[in-house]
Amino acid sequence: MNDADQKLSKEGLANLAIDPDLLARELAAQLAGDPLDEIELDKTDEDLVNSSKECDLALKWLQSGNEERLQGLRVFCEHRDPRALPFLVPLLDEPSPVVRMSAVYALGRNPCPRAIDLLLHLLRFDSNAYVRKATAWSLGNYPDAPVLKPLINALKQDVAAVRLWASSSLAEVGLNTAESSLPAANQLLESLEVDGEPIVRSNCIWSLGRLYNLLEEEMKIHIEETLISVLLNDREPSVRYESRTVLEQLDNPEVHKKLQSLIDDGQLV
Repeated sequence: MNDADQKLSKEGLANLAIDPDLLARELAAQLAGDPLDEIELDKTDEDLVNSSKECDLALKWLQSGNEERLQGLRVFCEHRDPRALPFLVPLLDEPSPVVRMSAVYALGRNPCPRAIDLLLHLLRFDSNAYVRKATAWSLGNYPDAPVLKPLINALKQDVAAVRLWASSSLAEVGLNTAESSLPAANQLLESLEVDGEPIVRSNCIWSLGRLYNLLEEEMKIHIEETLISVLLNDREPSVRYESRTVLEQLDNPEVHKKLQSLIDDGQLV
């Protein structure tokens, strides 16, 4: 590494976590949504120059030893650069689950059609839940690929962390085509009814809210009735809160009247 590379490394990139447990916590975000949500998208010219320098250095790191390679992967979890794709895809076969997980997140940020089959294999067969969780999120960035059924299966039967991200990605896939929105909504409704984890049920509600406007009237009514039932009956306050939030955001005056009626009757405060 030359002096310029060392300087850039010291200015932040070299401080990225390379401890496997800490890296897992950093890359496998625990809350619903995009694990890259906090990335700043509006960049100044100076930011773009710095990002380009980071990517240049990260490309070198991807071809280096393990610690530097993990640093390079973290950069491409934040930045898009098609030059990284030939180095990212082979890492999906790495023995280290931390490397596989990091590569999966990077390929969610940098979608690559050549990675689809490998990602689908990881979602179904990888023994590490962190890797499967990352894959469930990443596949939401491939809505044109055949990911609907694998994500439905993951939401039905995987561990809670994977189910959480599968429910989010089903919304992304469902938003892509009318043909996908109905089966995605059906599975989200089913999981909302039977899933034992409150955070998964809450995320199913959030995803249903995103799909609502794409659905036929009959399904919209079904969603409204289900969410009102959840609002009144779910045992978890966080799930009831999410249901009320989504209902209030629906563009349907009749739903708003129903909520007001429940308030007037003392069933809601």
